[in-house]
Amino acid sequence: MLLRQLYLAYYEECRFAQAAAIAEQALTLDVLPDVAHQDAARAKQALGDVEGAAAHLRLAARIGPASRKAFHYWTLGSLFYLHHRYAEAIAAMSRAARWGTTDKPLYHGHLALARIALGQTVEGIGDLIDRLLVAPAGNGYGRFVLGFLALHAGRPDDARRWLEAFVDRTMSGRRAAAVALRGEVEVARQALARLPAD
Repeated sequence: MLLRQLYLAYYEECRFAQAAAIAEQALTLDVLPDVAHQDAARAKQALGDVEGAAAHLRLAARIGPASRKAFHYWTLGSLFYLHHRYAEAIAAMSRAARWGTTDKPLYHGHLALARIALGQTVEGIGDLIDRLLVAPAGNGYGRFVLGFLALHAGRPDDARRWLEAFVDRTMSGRRAAAVALRGEVEVARQALARLPAD
């Protein structure tokens, strides 16, 4: 636990090389190894090492308990989605959707965004929005997904509301979350800038 606190301190200070080294050191202890892989992946992603991050996330999904497999696969899919590797994002998010339980609407919604980005036709976007709105995940990262689903559904007012809520919540919450989601925050801000003024 002390190593994890040290990791978080380095991560929040944007000292990502040190954070990655601490996470990889924690892996040698074999205590919650999937969580340590997730931590290492976040630091590697922040360093721009997409392949290193993906390798850690694949290991996290492989060795993690069933209750965390969906999260690890979804995180892998999110990494690929942010880097425009949509086919890989679809593969990972499909696995997340199969393993998911209460967060399944989030995984389905994000999977739809990856499919749309790859040029595939997605039916029932309104239904995806409705299901995510009532899911627990719809209040956090789900606002990012809801915002982009709303854009594809031709609902710019909803898109603005949900993307602004995502940015506000992320930037006013825990520092580690703001650091981890800075890619999504930037994408959300770019989308907001393209929306017509109220």
